[in-house]
Amino acid sequence: MNIEDQVELLMQGTDYGDEDLKKAMSAELRARLAEGRPLRVYCGYDPTSTDLHLGHTITMRKLRQFQDLGHEVTFLIGSYTALVGDPSDKNKARPILTQEQVGENSKTYAEQAFRVLDQSKTKVRYNGEWLSELSLVDLIRLGQNFTVQQFLARDNFANRLDKGEPIFLHETFYALMQGYDAVAMQTDVQVGGTDQLFNIIVAGRKLQEALGQKPLVGIITGILPGTDGVQRMSKSTGNIVPINTGAEDMYGKLMSIPDFAMGTYMRLVTRWSPQEIEKLEKDLAAGTAHPRDVKMALAREIVSIFYGEADAQSAQEAFVKLFQQKALPDEMPEFQSMPGQSVMEILLAAKLAASKSEARRLFEQKGVRLDGETIKNGAEPLPHPGVLQVGKRKFLRVK
Repeated sequence: MNIEDQVELLMQGTDYGDEDLKKAMSAELRARLAEGRPLRVYCGYDPTSTDLHLGHTITMRKLRQFQDLGHEVTFLIGSYTALVGDPSDKNKARPILTQEQVGENSKTYAEQAFRVLDQSKTKVRYNGEWLSELSLVDLIRLGQNFTVQQFLARDNFANRLDKGEPIFLHETFYALMQGYDAVAMQTDVQVGGTDQLFNIIVAGRKLQEALGQKPLVGIITGILPGTDGVQRMSKSTGNIVPINTGAEDMYGKLMSIPDFAMGTYMRLVTRWSPQEIEKLEKDLAAGTAHPRDVKMALAREIVSIFYGEADAQSAQEAFVKLFQQKALPDEMPEFQSMPGQSVMEILLAAKLAASKSEARRLFEQKGVRLDGETIKNGAEPLPHPGVLQVGKRKFLRVK
């Protein structure tokens, strides 16, 4: 692949919020690639939870593109930065994790990441290697390269300041720590989401330059919207696609995204080239491709990344059978009900609803059916044995 095609591929799905900055990073990336050597590329991940969703994997997909082009990729686990907490995408301070929590969360991070990354070509490192060696004087000297005004100009800090909400001093240390990661690894390219723009473009590049290194190229990926197509994919909004959810459930969740979000998913999640995506979008606009068919191809492509082509094919067949042919799944869990037990009690006991409030919401939204008939009052006893359907994809055979 020639350099121009590499730049087009690696810049696909990026979002800098400023066209001039994007052009500058493209030019610097082109110059680094022209050096004809493997570039040192990394992305850092703070292990703040144990399970990843599709939104977490966007930067991993970009790392994989660099791997496939022959570059050196480091998957950096923020074992030290996680103890501080990244304020970049928050309008309030993050809770501080303990070393025990960070250690426990770290165990599953790399394992899940290798569903996207090539494990044989990935270095896994922990930033505690070098950050734990910094003295207080070292940290203060790093801070001499920045002004308080630079930090207060950040959108989330500025918003808090306007609202009279606190900005804790320890939150300003995070950018210094992340910037020093780039110095410690002599980074050529750092990948991160738009919430990391300040940490990468300001902190990382500034510290490298101050300490005698060539400033890195920042590859800033867009943020993946959730299944609603609007809000950022987040566990708190309930619009996530977990990567450990199973092939059929992942396929079904992806088929629920609105048509207008398909282009974003194509650019951020798939292995498709810019040319393939452009053709699909032109066909959609011209009406020569049906949105349903394109969405099915999109869902199958994404599922195959995490579960393989065979499971993706099976998931698509199951979806077609269930939703297009209106058939029940071949297998479903069974539940032995008690006399007089209400439908709501059955949902909770079978873990088809996490709480009474969630169960009530399902009934209000007409999302619970028994043998195809909507259950309006979940407090009433189960009228007869049969198949309970909750939402579009959950089934329970009640005896």
